Amino acid sequence: MRLPPLALSAEERTQLRAWLHNRRSARPLSLRARIVLGCGDGRSNREVARRVGASTQTVGKWRARFLAERLHGLRDQPRSGAPRTISDELVASVLAKTLHERPPDAERWSSRRLAHELGISQRAVLRIWRAFEL
Repeated sequence: MRLPPLALSAEERTQLRAWLHNRRSARPLSLRARIVLGCGDGRSNREVARRVGASTQTVGKWRARFLAERLHGLRDQPRSGAPRTISDELVASVLAKTLHERPPDAERWSSRRLAHELGISQRAVLRIWRAFEL
């Protein structure tokens, strides 16, 4: 069965192409853009799947998500799991101390020492440093 083509506005088509060609876009977002552009050209899910190297189920999922939510639906949704326990203010204080303050009698902060100073776990400090590539 041949599905009707997706109707893409000029702005949507431009944004999808930008995601496709932007080297900073995440790979999954680039794949989703290729899928929707292929569907927008009137191709079947099977044909799009073959062209982009994905399963027909994947193409069907992103076609349906785009129809329901348009471009917003192609972005990653929040994942399940425990909510964050570290506030933005605490993250900011870890970054401020790391970048702008020196510990007494040391050249730089160790994760253990900074964690003790701020009353958080060493792993939390390490996760923040890793997230901000410090």
